[in-house]
Amino acid sequence: MFNIGNVKVVNPVVLAPMAGVTDKAFRVIAKSFGCGLVCTEMISDMGLVYGQSRTYRIADTTGEEKPVMVQIFGSQPSAMGQAAAIVADRGADIIDINMGCPTPKIVRNGEGAALMLDVPRCRQIIREVVRAVKVPVTVKMRKGWDDEHTNCIELAQVAEQEGVAAITLHPRTRMQFFSGQADWAMIKAAKEHVGIPVIGNGDIHNAEDALKMMDRTRCDAVMIGRAALGNPFLIRETVGLLTTGKAVPPPTQAERLETALRHLELAIEYKGEHIAIREMRKQLAWYIKKRPGASKLRSRLNQADCMEEILAILRSVPETP
Repeated sequence: MFNIGNVKVVNPVVLAPMAGVTDKAFRVIAKSFGCGLVCTEMISDMGLVYGQSRTYRIADTTGEEKPVMVQIFGSQPSAMGQAAAIVADRGADIIDINMGCPTPKIVRNGEGAALMLDVPRCRQIIREVVRAVKVPVTVKMRKGWDDEHTNCIELAQVAEQEGVAAITLHPRTRMQFFSGQADWAMIKAAKEHVGIPVIGNGDIHNAEDALKMMDRTRCDAVMIGRAALGNPFLIRETVGLLTTGKAVPPPTQAERLETALRHLELAIEYKGEHIAIREMRKQLAWYIKKRPGASKLRSRLNQADCMEEILAILRSVPETP
């Protein structure tokens, strides 16, 4: 267990915010496998301020097992403060500020990882968000913009000075995107330079990687992202290893099928069948990624238009030899 401000997190496993992935259905699945803290997709501050219905749907955490962290992004301090107040009023337990997204459409607006090029602006944004809400505020950042601008330690210290309750560090630069190796030594350095919890993120492919990260960096928790795509079982395996020291057996084929179908059913419940079927195609493809004949099965999934078709496809997935 560790605390983020006054919020107790029952174990050191955190689900990363992933655009187009960590919607309510995915978060509910992650919680069912024991995830200590889940996070929404990143949410536009201006979408919240202008009351856009789609943005409000992404921010909806109604009925979810707590705690749930809501991540917001933007570049204007006042708008970020307003957005934070909106999601806090709507039930966010923790508000995370995105200062690490590397995608071009985000950074070209001076948002996400681009903010790391302007630490004074980062300070203003953090200050406004912290002032606007009573719930804990966290910041997710990268190592820096590029190898010449690796200023995550400075930003972590600024965040702490402004009242942030924890930071998450993905120790790759923006220019690396997801290539190369995450610099875990930077997580260790951040832990040594701030007194608030540090959540480590990057290159956790299995439960053993999570244990290694915690041992090597002394971070307070690990954040799992892309490795959980189609594999929420990794969350259970990581929680088990970190909390009991014992390995958790991998899922059976039957459990994989059952979980994929449960994931789809939740998506339909929250979004309706028409939208859910289309949005879940990529998620279901991840569930069968390493199965025999996955490519042909994926093509069939991309053409499926109803629950019955998808059920038939998933039931035809063969066991791995």
